[in-house]
Amino acid sequence: MKETENILEVTNVCKKLKNFELQQVSFSLKRGYIMGFIGPNGAGKSTTIRCMMGLSHIDSGNIKLFNNDFHTNMKALKQNIGFVYDQNVFFEDLTVEKNKKVISMYYDQWDDKAFYDYIEKFDVPLSTPVKSLSKGTAMKFALAVALSHNAELIIMDEPTSGLDPIFRKELLEVLLEVIQDANKAIFFSTHNISDLEHIADYITFIFDGNVQFCKETETVLDEYVIVKGPKSLQELVEVHCPLSTKLTSLGFEAFMKKEQLASLNTNLEFKIERPSLEDIMYNLVKSKKR
Repeated sequence: MKETENILEVTNVCKKLKNFELQQVSFSLKRGYIMGFIGPNGAGKSTTIRCMMGLSHIDSGNIKLFNNDFHTNMKALKQNIGFVYDQNVFFEDLTVEKNKKVISMYYDQWDDKAFYDYIEKFDVPLSTPVKSLSKGTAMKFALAVALSHNAELIIMDEPTSGLDPIFRKELLEVLLEVIQDANKAIFFSTHNISDLEHIADYITFIFDGNVQFCKETETVLDEYVIVKGPKSLQELVEVHCPLSTKLTSLGFEAFMKKEQLASLNTNLEFKIERPSLEDIMYNLVKSKKR
C-alpha cells in the first residue's frame, strides 16, 4: 500500500431530501492524514457521512473506499471502517460487556485487548446497560468499539458531543496515536472546531449542501485575516469589500482575505490578527447569508 493513496474518494455526490440537497459534493482523503469536516447545522455533514457509510442511497456521483466502489461490497468494506455515529446504534437493554460480545462477532480482526484497554482508559462501566450510560460515556463506548478492530479508516460524526473538555483533549491524543500508523486515516466531523485546529491536516467546509473548499489546515488559517481599527477608519476598509464586518465597543472588525491587505495602508491604526478556524467558519457562513 502506498501511503499517499486515497483511502476515501467522494466524487460529485448528489442526494435530494425533502428540504435539503447535497450538490456535487467532492473531496478525497489520503492515508496517514486527518480530515476535519466542518459546517453549520443543516449544512449536510451528517447526510454526507450517511451516504459514505451506505446508510443513505445517493442519487448520483460515486464514493470509493479503499479504492473500491462503495456499493460493490459495502459489508466487506465496513470491516475496515471504525464508525462513530452521533446517535446510539447499540442494543440499549444490554450491558456494555454483552454489547461487545455481540458486536465483536461481526469483525474478523476484533482485538479484545485493545477494547478492554480503551474501556479502562475511558472509564466505561462494563456491567451497565447502554441505555443507562450518560451521553458522554455512551460516546466513549462507541469510540472504544471503533478503535478495537484494526480499522484503517475511522469515520466520526460529532464524536466529542457531550464530552467534557478533559476527555475531549484525551480523545485528540488517542487519535494522534492512531494516525501514527501511516496506513490509516481519520475523517472527523465536529462542531468543536477548535479541536480540529490542533489535529486536522485537512479541512473540508460544507455549506448548504455544497463543499466550499477542501484544503490543508495551515493553508486555510493563512488565507484570511481579521483587521481591527477605530470607527474613523472603517470606510477605508469597507472599500476593499471585506467578507464581513462588525462594530465593537472599540471600533470595528473586518474579516477579509489576506491578499486584500496588499492594497490597504496598514501603517494606519490597524491591528491585523490571524483568525482561528472557528472565526473563519463563522465569518464565511455570515458572509454567505448576507
